[in-house]
Amino acid sequence: MVEPLVVLIVACEIGFWVVLGAGLLARYALRMRRLGAILLVCTPLVDVVLLVATVFDLRSGGEAKTVHGIAAIYLGVSVAFGHTMLRWADQRFAHRFAGGPPPTKPPKRGPAKVRYEWREWGKFLVAWAIACGVMLLLMYVVSTPERTQVLWGQMRWMTVVGVVWLLGWPVWHSVGELVNPEKSRR
Repeated sequence: MVEPLVVLIVACEIGFWVVLGAGLLARYALRMRRLGAILLVCTPLVDVVLLVATVFDLRSGGEAKTVHGIAAIYLGVSVAFGHTMLRWADQRFAHRFAGGPPPTKPPKRGPAKVRYEWREWGKFLVAWAIACGVMLLLMYVVSTPERTQVLWGQMRWMTVVGVVWLLGWPVWHSVGELVNPEKSRR
């Protein structure tokens, strides 16, 4: 049987893209800029629904499961990367349907690439902090350590992902720029 919270996470992801699409459609195709802006500003409400449902699920006596941690991670990633996703979609929609300039692409090398990688990892750090904060909040709400052990494991895995990302991208490109700055500018 599928966990209701799993269904809600999927519904929230779909809801995010539906609200985003409606906002872009209103903004560009229907030329209703104010309505488009309102809809785009409403995208975080989807995250609030997920957070409330997660807390409610645990407050009703349930044991924390992997899905509760996934909900917290989804919330963190959505908050940290949401603005970037909105800008990404807005640029493409504006270019395709409103004669806007071509979308910007991330830099391929050089100091600009290094700055880009550090900025993206910084967003992950924000997502990590929010997700871990929400998981700690869930642990506090449940207030029974035996019922929240899975959340500690998810925080560890998210930390491992962050360390791999740090070493594989920002540090790697920074070292490459330091070792051979001329090659990275070609």
